[in-house]
Amino acid sequence: MTAVIAAAGSGERLGAGGPKAFVPLGGRPMIAWSLDACLGCEAVAGVVVAVPGGHEHGLEGLERVVTVDGGSTRAESVANALAAVDTEYVAIHDAARPLLTPELLQDLVSVLAATPDAAGVIAAAPVTDTVKKVDGNRIAATLDRSELWGAQTPQVFRTDALRAALASHEDATDEAMLVEAAGGTVLLHDPGTPNPKVTTPLDLRVAEMLLADRDL
Repeated sequence: MTAVIAAAGSGERLGAGGPKAFVPLGGRPMIAWSLDACLGCEAVAGVVVAVPGGHEHGLEGLERVVTVDGGSTRAESVANALAAVDTEYVAIHDAARPLLTPELLQDLVSVLAATPDAAGVIAAAPVTDTVKKVDGNRIAATLDRSELWGAQTPQVFRTDALRAALASHEDATDEAMLVEAAGGTVLLHDPGTPNPKVTTPLDLRVAEMLLADRDL
């Protein structure tokens, strides 16, 4: 498996003043946590990082790590990274989820390898809030949360299936949407441990506390 880390986000909502993936977290650039997890996974042969074009990212020369320029959309960034992938499986991960573990990556690729008719499997967690569908500021419906899961990354795919999905569909908020739209079956896997996305300054503080607890 090759791990692709999407790290080209601007970080505007975080107020980072630069690419989100490279803001300090626990004394290191945020992306360093995901890189460690990917390189620590036995199934990962190498890592491709989609970085902001023109940004001094400091990843040159790292063993088993290749960088490519990110695009103007997520799909473009992932497509650029896929050009450097030659393994049967590919994992797509957001650098903004720094609590990734090698064990989660290994679990995901094992689930996919054991399910020949599936095109992919994603980390996801059951929704615990009551979810409302709205029309303006009016509630139009209350959805059955027992059927709702929140999608996360990493998302692991058979590489050929993801390439075909990217080539035939427009941009989406995650790769599973593209594979689903192309007719592929995508599975869910609960990480079982916190795997939050860092979007706001509060998220950054929470992630730092969770990482500190992990080392205790």
